[in-house]
Amino acid sequence: MSFEEEWSGLKRTALERQTSMRLNQLAPEAGGGGAAPDLKTAPARKRKFANTIETELEGPTRAAGDIADGAMSTAAKAFAGWDTAAGLKKSHERWEGKAKRLQGRLASHKTQLRGAANQLVNTDLDVGQTLRRPPSNLSGL
Repeated sequence: MSFEEEWSGLKRTALERQTSMRLNQLAPEAGGGGAAPDLKTAPARKRKFANTIETELEGPTRAAGDIADGAMSTAAKAFAGWDTAAGLKKSHERWEGKAKRLQGRLASHKTQLRGAANQLVNTDLDVGQTLRRPPSNLSGL
C-alpha cells in the first residue's frame, strides 16, 4: 500500500469518527443553560455573621487577652529570680501573639463577609442593569 492510499484511508476513517455539536433546544426564557440557578448566596446572613463577630466575639477576645496580661505580669513578678519567671514571660509572649492573630483573623473574616455580601449584590444588580439596558447606536463608542 502506498503512502497516498494509506493517508486517504486515515482521512476517511477520521471523517467517519468526526463528531459535531447540535443544539436540541433553545436556552430557557430566563437565559442560562440550566433550569435552576446554581449560585446561592445570602447577603443578609453574611452581614449578620459579620455583626456577630463584631459585637460578640471581638470584644470578649480582646478582654480575655487583657485579663491574661494582668495575671501573667503578676505571676512573673511573684516568681522574679526563678526560672519559672522566664518560662512565664515566654509563654505570655506566645499567648499575646496568638491572641493578636486571632483578633486579626476575626477582623479579616468580618471584612470578607461584608465585602462578599456587597460584591455579590452589586454584581447581580450590575448584570441585571446591563441586561435591561436597551441597545443604542451610541453603544460602544
